[in-house]
Amino acid sequence: MEALVSSATSARLGMTYTREYRAISELCRQVRSVAEISALLSVPLGVARVLVADMEADGLVRVYQPQLDAGLPDRGLLERVLSGLRRL
Repeated sequence: MEALVSSATSARLGMTYTREYRAISELCRQVRSVAEISALLSVPLGVARVLVADMEADGLVRVYQPQLDAGLPDRGLLERVLSGLRRL
């Protein structure tokens, strides 16, 4: 959810790609989280994760995962999640 995504190419994707791929590529000209992509495209988070993973496999986007120390989540990440839950 907190993985950051950026377009791997500055060129626009052609009509051979799906509408969703083109939209994600355009959105990710600025670095965005998978959660942002999900919200901006009005698709479920799971769908956005699958689309981004498929695009990464095709070399269309780059995905940057948050760093984990010894397999433990970052304290900042946990605080952001808790803050988001409180806002709900």
